[in-house]
Amino acid sequence: MSDTDADTGPAAAPSPTPIVAFFDVDNTIMRGASVYHLGRAAWKRGYVTFGDIVRFGWKQMRFIAVGENHRHQVAVRDRALELVAGHTEAELEELAIETYEKHIERLLLPETVGLAQDHRDKGHEVWLITATPEACARVIAERLGLTGAIGSRIVSVDGVFTGELLGHVMHGPHKATAAAQLAAERGAELADCWAYSDSRNDIPLLELVGNRVVVNPDAALARYATARSWPILTAGVASIRAARRRVRREARAVARSARRER
Repeated sequence: MSDTDADTGPAAAPSPTPIVAFFDVDNTIMRGASVYHLGRAAWKRGYVTFGDIVRFGWKQMRFIAVGENHRHQVAVRDRALELVAGHTEAELEELAIETYEKHIERLLLPETVGLAQDHRDKGHEVWLITATPEACARVIAERLGLTGAIGSRIVSVDGVFTGELLGHVMHGPHKATAAAQLAAERGAELADCWAYSDSRNDIPLLELVGNRVVVNPDAALARYATARSWPILTAGVASIRAARRRVRREARAVARSARRER
């Protein structure tokens, strides 16, 4: 059966309300931890020390090998907050653009980027949702033509970052809370929404929506997903094609009247 044949068949009626597809960033849209590359760029600008980069590098290698854990998240979060303290919003935006152009762009996973674009073609809103500082996530979303990004936010006073969090790190159950809030604001039905992630920490987000796909999952998420018969997307060509066919076949398109301008 060809991909075209698999995409044919009766389609569900277009949704009268918006549909949102949520994508994690690290090890889902891209390979590795985005904040590590933000740290490398910060070091080159003199924001952090070489020792900081060595520690970032070790955590990056471990993250790629075994996935994230709570201690890793706390350590990276704290260093990310420290590296922007005392710097301006404009400086962080410049740093985020530089990080994307020099590092993140070449680490994007074309398979999941393609899925995000399939959702966009259906008229869905596509949001990145990540513990990465929101300024960095927003640059990735803009460069990929996605709707927007939800990330960890940092307090600024008169345009200068204090190094303190504004609210919670966008991680674990806080991702699910933020996603539910955004869906409600957009008038989306959670049963029609989608979520993609590689991490067991995103189980609350995955369980929130009606359609979830795990992407190159860590061991704990793989077990959890298998027990519940959730779709699992791996790097294999057949898996990728199956996932994209599923979006094209099963995801409801959004009626033009329900679409929102970005």
